[in-house]
Amino acid sequence: MIHIRKSTIVDAPIDAVWAILRDFNGHDSWHPAVSASQIEGRLASDQVGCVRDFQLAAGGALREQLLSLSDRDHSMSYCILDAPIPLQDYVATVRLKPVTDGNRTFWFWESRFNVPAGREAELTQLVGEGIYEAGFAAVKSVLARGNSARPSNQAANAAVTISRPAPRPVGETLRTNAIVVTAYGGADRLSWQDIAVPPPGPGEVRLRHTAIGVNFIDIYCRTGAFDLLIPPGVPGMEAAGVILDVGEGVRDLAPGDRVAYACPPVGAYAEFRAMDAALLVPLPQAIGDRLAAAALLKGMSAEFLLHRVHQVHDGQTILVHAAAGGVGQLLCQWARSLGATVIGTVGSQDKTRIAREAGCAHTIVYTQEDFVARVMALTEGRGADVIYDAVGHDTFGQSFEALATCGHLVSFGQASGAIPPVDIAGYASKSATISRPNFGHYTDTPQKVRSITDNLFRNLRNGTLRVNIALTLPLREAADAHRALENRATTGSIILIP
Repeated sequence: MIHIRKSTIVDAPIDAVWAILRDFNGHDSWHPAVSASQIEGRLASDQVGCVRDFQLAAGGALREQLLSLSDRDHSMSYCILDAPIPLQDYVATVRLKPVTDGNRTFWFWESRFNVPAGREAELTQLVGEGIYEAGFAAVKSVLARGNSARPSNQAANAAVTISRPAPRPVGETLRTNAIVVTAYGGADRLSWQDIAVPPPGPGEVRLRHTAIGVNFIDIYCRTGAFDLLIPPGVPGMEAAGVILDVGEGVRDLAPGDRVAYACPPVGAYAEFRAMDAALLVPLPQAIGDRLAAAALLKGMSAEFLLHRVHQVHDGQTILVHAAAGGVGQLLCQWARSLGATVIGTVGSQDKTRIAREAGCAHTIVYTQEDFVARVMALTEGRGADVIYDAVGHDTFGQSFEALATCGHLVSFGQASGAIPPVDIAGYASKSATISRPNFGHYTDTPQKVRSITDNLFRNLRNGTLRVNIALTLPLREAADAHRALENRATTGSIILIP
């Protein structure tokens, strides 16, 4: 069994160092080997037993479990559950001690593990230098800069790279794996193929995706309901990643920058792609790649639905259909923080808990009860001031019935099918306002995108919004993700990992 012991002195108080290290989900904000981190389930990041899922900056995934944590002793221990490298029976301990000579901190990091015969020297160096020494340097850099900048990941990437080749220089066409819609139709029309990614043109960058968001608009593209994709083509409008190289004229982005996007043109279901630099959003340190891929499109939608299509305010009653879904959960949390009373409809009894945790004061299982009658009872016959309806065909008519006089019905999706033709004159009976917002119209300039994402990131950082990643799958299993979404088998966001 290999036993590695490393230590260092940090020129910072012990509480400052511990504040960084005790966050079991915080490595993607300081360790250069980690591009994204997510705690599985709904556990807190300091709860013993929680599992963190790492996406390595050089490619590959890693799962580790917290075994112990002591604020009194400034210590923690953890083990590896799954890794792309053969570190068997790996258990590590981190301990901090105050240094009497000045307000500094002694940091001790050790681990024990087994490795295959013949790889002892290689993997000892990888852990000791690529993980521990790189981690020491990264935390020192963060503290020296006042947590204002992520340290360079050049050294750690060199040490931790397992199998993915280094990025090729600008000018070469890359070959990459991607999901291709071969023809309009069902999920079986999604094919795993090898495609070319040309070098970035003027004003473009080329990305390596680290996490890809799955949304209902991807299904609309696959079935031909929307004309954003003409087969054969790569679907997907949302992803996070790292810039590989930049084209002529790109000034504000550079190789190594973490970015995300949630917009056309489609093409996110690929390991690499070229993209207009103006469409990209730089990611703050506090926003991990998987969180960005899970939250950006849904969160931007929730932002403009609540703040721009209709400005929800204190005292209003709103009804959110599909409240346990990805957009629904964000709408409910955000509306509650604005002072609204939130009523949420869900499709099954087991989803009511999720809707309540997301901020619903009342939940309605619309498959078991008349949601119109229930809304009227809850509002003493007045109806809801605003109704957010992404279900479409099955709910639109009844949504109008549940609307208050001078209320606003916001139809922003059609998961159950297209809305049949309606007689607009009938809406005069309630002086109703009807909106059918288009995501593209609210995000068609960098200025609009920056305004929306600044508000979204602020509310993610301060805890107003929490994102539930319900399903994580390899990119090549995108068809399974589509089936789960179409069958309403998930209660949150779905992401794909290249």
